[in-house]
Amino acid sequence: MKKLILASTSTLFGSSYLEYLLEALEGFFSNTDTITFIPYAQPSGISYEAYTAMVQKAFAKIGKKVIGLHSYENPLIGIKEAKGIFTGGGNTFLLVATLYRLDLMGTLKFCVENGTPYLGTSAGSNIAGPTMQTTNDMPIVYPPSFDTLDLVNFNLNAHYLDPDPKSTHKGETRETRIKEYHCFNATPVVGLREGSYIEVNGDQISLKGIGTARIFKQDNEPYESKELFF
Repeated sequence: MKKLILASTSTLFGSSYLEYLLEALEGFFSNTDTITFIPYAQPSGISYEAYTAMVQKAFAKIGKKVIGLHSYENPLIGIKEAKGIFTGGGNTFLLVATLYRLDLMGTLKFCVENGTPYLGTSAGSNIAGPTMQTTNDMPIVYPPSFDTLDLVNFNLNAHYLDPDPKSTHKGETRETRIKEYHCFNATPVVGLREGSYIEVNGDQISLKGIGTARIFKQDNEPYESKELFF
């Protein structure tokens, strides 16, 4: 049975890394004391080690050990042996390109579909949908495909922002960009605001955290909802 938490962000203003999620994560990862961390959304030059250390510090607060997937000589074995998985934020294009380059996408999908608990934040959440096409990130690298894990039947737009009525900026809003996506694609999109996360247990999908999500469907006006049925 699939078990996922897909969060818009890892860090809320005024709090530490993963702090707002720790209570939920303690129960979510209750059947394992070790989490395998996928750091590939960050350029390796920024240091996978430093990124993993930050994650280790957060999970230590709930008694969990963290192993960086980059520390495995064969990361495919790391995915197969994982008792719990966390994919952190960064650049979704880079994350997807790296997962394909290391031939991990299919194995990651298989393991999560067969019960390995999966936590994603930001880019790590973006890859849970059928494609990564509704990310906000710049295409700093070129992945071989936009297809991702297809663990849920909608795409994510993490860090979703509503238009600021006081802003003098005249560029496109997030809503405009997602409507452009729906000119060519039918997959629904969930605009996930900071402080909100999606929890998946098998076929049951729940929106938790702060407020509602912005729901976008092709040929429909977007609307607010806590219900995620497509």
